Amino acid sequence: MAHVNENYLKLPGNYLFADIAKKVARFSEAHAEAEIIRLGIGDVTRPLAPAIVAAMHKAVDEMGQAATFRGYGPEQGYEFLRRAIIKGDYESRNVSLQADEVFVSDGAKTDVACIQEIFGNDLTFAVADPVYPVYLDSNVMAGHTGDYNAAKKQYDRVVYLPCTAENGFKAQPPKEKTDIVYLCNPSNPTGTAMSRRELTDWVQAAKENKFIIIYDSAYETYITEADVPHSIFEIPGAEEVAIELRSYSKCAGFTGTRCAYVVVPHACKAYTADGRAVALNPLWYRRQCTFFNGTPYVVQRAAEAYYSPEGRAQCLADVAYYMENAHIIRDGLQNAGFTVYGATNSPYAWVQTPNGMKSWDFFDLLLTKAHVVTTPGEGFGPHGEGYLRLTAFGTRENTIRAIARIADLKLFR
Repeated sequence: MAHVNENYLKLPGNYLFADIAKKVARFSEAHAEAEIIRLGIGDVTRPLAPAIVAAMHKAVDEMGQAATFRGYGPEQGYEFLRRAIIKGDYESRNVSLQADEVFVSDGAKTDVACIQEIFGNDLTFAVADPVYPVYLDSNVMAGHTGDYNAAKKQYDRVVYLPCTAENGFKAQPPKEKTDIVYLCNPSNPTGTAMSRRELTDWVQAAKENKFIIIYDSAYETYITEADVPHSIFEIPGAEEVAIELRSYSKCAGFTGTRCAYVVVPHACKAYTADGRAVALNPLWYRRQCTFFNGTPYVVQRAAEAYYSPEGRAQCLADVAYYMENAHIIRDGLQNAGFTVYGATNSPYAWVQTPNGMKSWDFFDLLLTKAHVVTTPGEGFGPHGEGYLRLTAFGTRENTIRAIARIADLKLFR
């Protein structure tokens, strides 16, 4: 008799964005005349940069010739891309890495879920609350939590780090025993960002308490303030306690192209049950060699083109376009009476619901009355209740129209 993985049965519902898609589809079917504007899921709308497209065309032509055809590539990524990553993303910020500390992948979402495989099953992990759902859900599926507590809307055996207006929506180091902490900086969903001093405190806490930080810097390109680090490895000693994940989805528009990377420093170590220190880099290398056949050559050439002068300039122009959208959302909603966080170092605006309204109720109101799709904060965790996340990845025209529609509801009379 085949048995299911009963950890999946602990999940109280569908994936957040699947639930939203179903709600929107039902409304759209019932109201075919409604012109819906989507500011919910963080999917980009700008096309790939010309330099990236040109690199992909060249790579496709290479794959069509026997002399330049590529079969299986190295599981950790081609050296040309790993060298470009080190030079473009780290040496430019005075961070030294070796090529074998960088592992190219097909997306940060995959890496978030898979990185836990190199740690023990008895681990205790912490997440910010609210949090990007994959950090939590993937650990549930792997059996790293207890049961779901419907009253608390939390899982047993998980350390939740409340992110509230009082602490600037920034997670504080856990006081409980913790083995792994997932951090996203700038934050998805709140759009807020930790300073150099705050990240230094995190690194110090990790060293003192021997926990590992899984650091997601998917939105680092959107940082505008000088005091917010672009990599955790800008903090001295972080290479001993942190693994960094980074994606090309938002900096280069690769949401449909799929490419990312993980940095696992040689100095980063965890422990066996008897207290022996073990380097994590060889474990991740072994995991990737066993389970992963590498990111496609054409895609890696596309990612390499991101680091060219033309590619970087073109992609940064798109980032600036999205950040202008973020400012339109932030300023427009503030002028309409809303309290808005984020949208300064991030393409996300974290908006307080009006008059104490529940986040799903406000989601429904905006969908039915303004025909604007958002993301309810409760979907990111109990401390997300009372907020909505809006994304700046729409077109300029739709962003302006959506904010005007919301403002026209006059919810703060």
